[in-house]
Amino acid sequence: MTIRLTIHTIRDAVEPLYGLHEAESVARMVVCEKLGYNLSQLVAHYDEECEIEDIERVTEELRSGRPVQYVLGRAEFCEMIFEVAEGVLIPRPETEELVYRIAETAKRGVRILDVGTGSGAIAVSLAKLVNESEVVAVDISREALTIARRNAERLGAKVAFIEADALGDLSALGEFDIIVSNPPYIPQSDIVDMRRNVVDYEPHTALFVPDNDILCFYRATAENGQKMLREGGSLWFEIYERAGERLCAMLREKGFSQTELFEDANAKPRMVWSRR
Repeated sequence: MTIRLTIHTIRDAVEPLYGLHEAESVARMVVCEKLGYNLSQLVAHYDEECEIEDIERVTEELRSGRPVQYVLGRAEFCEMIFEVAEGVLIPRPETEELVYRIAETAKRGVRILDVGTGSGAIAVSLAKLVNESEVVAVDISREALTIARRNAERLGAKVAFIEADALGDLSALGEFDIIVSNPPYIPQSDIVDMRRNVVDYEPHTALFVPDNDILCFYRATAENGQKMLREGGSLWFEIYERAGERLCAMLREKGFSQTELFEDANAKPRMVWSRR
């Protein structure tokens, strides 16, 4: 088959899950990865014959709903390639916006804590982007920490990874200038409205919180921040879009008087910053 026909075959298989535009992007991502092309090279060779040995298996996995990042074992984040697998959350563009906001405002040599690191995407990216920073990252999942360590080593980022519970007392880790977290924040009741490629494959412990306490991880991190942030230090959170004002109110109650809510590129409330 030609490259064009291969892309169309994959696209048609996954269109019911994603819609036409996203299905085309998924198909191109797969073919680029398998042929070692970038997007420009792919377009230039559209009508050439190609042979991808395991394309039938890949297409069936995608048709079943398995996310393309898990099928390929990789995800792009902050212009780097991260290893991902079912045990870690797939890094998303909204989280890139959080990282870039932090990197643009962080001073050289700061000490940064990433709470709930998953694949290590936030921690590794900040270690690479913030000059002379010292980055510590914690997660309760040993499987996630194993993947995060591999990502840091491969990408040449110095990060200290530690097994710890985000809901527990983290003060033994010392003082920090910045604490950042993209914690579980989706209410359990939202599951019924979510795509099966997320619900059936991504780790629920990294996604969902009880409906009656959706701020539980933010509250725990804020309480740790009270003890661990240096004077003038900052909390940065990725947030559930319908909980921004509640989160800001909770932070003010905890003594974080300077608090700001930011929208993402899709004009949805997505990030909160707060200064101690």
